[in-house]
Amino acid sequence: MTDPTGGDLLADSLINQGVSRIFGIPGVQLDAAADALHARTDQVDFICARNEQATTYMADGYARSTGDVGVAMVVPGPGVLNALSGVATGYSANSPMLLIAGQIDSQAIGRGLGALHEIPDQTGILQRLTKWTGTARSADEIPGLVREAFTQLRSGRPRPVALEVPPDVLAATSRAVAAERVADAPLVPEEQQIRDAAARLLAAKRPMIVVGGGVLAANASVALQALAEALEAPVLMTENGRGALDARHRLAFDALALRAFREDADLVLAVGTRFVSTFGTQVDTNGAPVILVNAEAADLEGPRAAAQTLHADARLALAALAAEVGTAARDSRESEFARVRTWLAAQFADIAPQREYLSAIRGALPEGGVFVSEFTQVGYAASACYPAYQPRTYIGPGYQGTLGYGFATALGVKAADPDRAVVSVNGDGGFSWTLQELSTAKRYGLGLVTIVFHDGFYGNVRRIQKNRYGARYFASDLTNPDYGTLAEAFGIRSARATTPQELSGVLADAVPANEPILINVPVGEFPSPWHLIHEGVPRPAPLAPDAHLVRQAGV
Repeated sequence: MTDPTGGDLLADSLINQGVSRIFGIPGVQLDAAADALHARTDQVDFICARNEQATTYMADGYARSTGDVGVAMVVPGPGVLNALSGVATGYSANSPMLLIAGQIDSQAIGRGLGALHEIPDQTGILQRLTKWTGTARSADEIPGLVREAFTQLRSGRPRPVALEVPPDVLAATSRAVAAERVADAPLVPEEQQIRDAAARLLAAKRPMIVVGGGVLAANASVALQALAEALEAPVLMTENGRGALDARHRLAFDALALRAFREDADLVLAVGTRFVSTFGTQVDTNGAPVILVNAEAADLEGPRAAAQTLHADARLALAALAAEVGTAARDSRESEFARVRTWLAAQFADIAPQREYLSAIRGALPEGGVFVSEFTQVGYAASACYPAYQPRTYIGPGYQGTLGYGFATALGVKAADPDRAVVSVNGDGGFSWTLQELSTAKRYGLGLVTIVFHDGFYGNVRRIQKNRYGARYFASDLTNPDYGTLAEAFGIRSARATTPQELSGVLADAVPANEPILINVPVGEFPSPWHLIHEGVPRPAPLAPDAHLVRQAGV
């Protein structure tokens, strides 16, 4: 029997970890890995993108919509550099991703000889954007490095990891055996800390719970709901935590509600969230003490001032707290919740045009359908108020704020479960980053519903230039394709909607059809959402009631 190559060991080690799909683009440094995957097409699907940037976006979408590890594979140098935006986005959003990065021949690494695709210190670049990076110097090392990569992915805070595999290492033979599956190793909370935190929660009259992406990453929704109901405590979900509790639950609130609840809150339990403002400052709780729960030790430190910290997995901590708190009767806070909901409705009225479009999308998606946001005016509103009914059904870019990530990320979501309804919301600016991936949607039959809201501008840049710089516009206008013609060029269906009502009608057909479609929605100027997203931003003067509508034929 022939000894396996490094490529064989890599493929078999990934299969043993449960990997069944890889997003990538082959190249000369990856030939031996590609050949190994060719021999295992019955076990691993390989989705070939049109730009390396899309490979990591797709892996991120796959990972965050399933909770399983998303895997991307690219050549070194320009391939790695193209892929880094997706890695950085995954890093900001707790995404369990593995980037398999090609390298130059192992004997040439670090020597600056000008080998094909060589860049200075590729390893160092990856180390600064990942939780862990390893480099295989021999085929024998590959199984152990895969094992370590998945140990990192399945313990502590999930974040991207990278494994560099030089071409000579992939081609070499070895008598090593593939790595066996690595088990999950969540961080167990200390019992005394749980008892102390539970005592604080039971003593509080008006506690509130703030949750972030760590709750979703830990699959902690059931434990979260149990604790919240036991405490009669409202659950405020950050953008990354949206869907941790069904938005229709009586205790579920958008993060904006913090500004109302903190007026009377006497304790805040913050779980799986960095719990800092967009600008890196401590969240204002109006003096209410804070209990922080996080699997990331750094997120328990300053600038946060906490009465207590628990370094623990969100699911284990919430389940332990719920068990300790028990089911003692609590006074109803329904009248308080009703007041906050009325207050929220008044705030969100400022972005009524965006919410009309969001309502059309929400109405067309089944409960488990996935909304993939983007940095566009409708997407910004979604980050503040989109009602997610299940975990992992809202995906945003995290604090990275990656313009252009959305479309390719949504393709990864769709590839993870082709029968699941997925809607990608884009602006004309961000969509241009990866619109070539319409080819990928067509080739693999990914029935993604892609919406492009277009006004011909980089909307935020345009707004800032208008309001702060006396309408001195600079490089904020766009020249767009005809989106119907663009879709036709790729052999994809297209549709057009000019109002939320028209969009609702289009989606009623598009979502159940489960085939690729590009929907173009021309829009005008939307009201600014920034005062709702970033505390301290002044409330803007209202626009004309129908400023967001475009009336000109053919626009």
